[in-house]
Amino acid sequence: MPGPSPVSGIYQVNTLRSRSLERLLVWQGLTRPQVVQWESLAWECHSATHPQADPPWASHSLRGVLEEELEAIRGAGTWKSERVITSRQGPRIHVDGVSGGILNFCANNYLGLSSHPEVIQAGLQALEEFGAGLSSTRFICGTQSIHKDLEAKIACFHQREDAILYPSCFDANAGLFEALLAPQDAVLSDELNHASIIDGIRLCKAHKYRYRHLDMADLEAKLQEAQKHRLRLVATDGAFSMDGDIAPLREICHLASRYGALVFVDECHATGFLGATGRGTDELLGVVDQVTIINSTLGKALGGASGTDGVVPLGRGWGGAGKGLPPCARPGLQVLPLPTHMSPADPCAHSFRSKMEAAGFTVLGASHPICPVMLGDARLASCMADDMLKRGIFVIGFSYPVVPKDKARIRVQISAVHSEEDIDRCVEAFVEVGRLHGALP
Repeated sequence: MPGPSPVSGIYQVNTLRSRSLERLLVWQGLTRPQVVQWESLAWECHSATHPQADPPWASHSLRGVLEEELEAIRGAGTWKSERVITSRQGPRIHVDGVSGGILNFCANNYLGLSSHPEVIQAGLQALEEFGAGLSSTRFICGTQSIHKDLEAKIACFHQREDAILYPSCFDANAGLFEALLAPQDAVLSDELNHASIIDGIRLCKAHKYRYRHLDMADLEAKLQEAQKHRLRLVATDGAFSMDGDIAPLREICHLASRYGALVFVDECHATGFLGATGRGTDELLGVVDQVTIINSTLGKALGGASGTDGVVPLGRGWGGAGKGLPPCARPGLQVLPLPTHMSPADPCAHSFRSKMEAAGFTVLGASHPICPVMLGDARLASCMADDMLKRGIFVIGFSYPVVPKDKARIRVQISAVHSEEDIDRCVEAFVEVGRLHGALP
């Protein structure tokens, strides 16, 4: 097999990431010595026109550091391999290398809409009418009527003045705080907020305060401390993705009003099934008119892709990134009027919690389809998740740094299209695997 070109070799070396290290080592089917040989050849070609570039041993040094880190991850028993799904998303899927059908209990497909026939048909129609891609950014020719229609419908659905569509919710959070906050402002963030919120806050120049998870006394203390700043923005998840608990928005909004702060809520794990009409935690807790900004997604309960913000287009991330692709935008237009709606008191979620707790497991959260099964030990969570897959149940173990140290867990996510029989199979597998690994007596 012919090797890669020197140019692509330099590109691969300079964009090395720990996640792709092993893929690089078997790049184009090459062995480790062959990869090093191609790196040296690439360097010789590259150095002629780039005399100030890093020498090849810098890449080799990076490789050594990353290999040590990866070996430590394997030694801790927390190495994660990609599971390749060979079917469409749904409660039952097929996974490469695993025989038979698998029950999927780790997807954000809360309403089962990702494979809904009307959603699929809407995507196909958009593909035919608007094409596969945009070939531009928002400020040039990357805005189509389908995007404006979707933004208007999202704003109406969430009872907001306006909405902006981003390629993903991560992008939306990356652009939000930089757009709104300046160095003389302050942002106050729950310590367990999603990584996209944390990263977005890091990008802005505002003063940063972190309050203890759901601790309103600590939030009030931080608000008092932040009174010296021009603007104050309290940022919180509506429903927390790793714990399945819900932010006390009534109390947060009360404190924000008292101390002159704005409120931002990320509704990604709430839109579609929390609240009387599925608008999210602000509707569930009756504070729609008190929350200044929300961020949500079409890629979880609503079955598609893209993220949205209710902010003005001041951020560079909004102007420089392409909008949602047409096949992703049209399903959003189709989904919002769908009557399918998962109640907070969904019987399958309650059934799972009660049966797991009766078996001796600790399950966090309440009234939410996210059901974290607490195990504590990272290796235990990883090994149990692997053994669950062998029994036809797809779940994922989470450990530090995704969750705090010594609070490893298997996050189970219930869908409206799971049956009671599916729940029983999942619980039975947990009990069997838990006893096998000593998590249950």
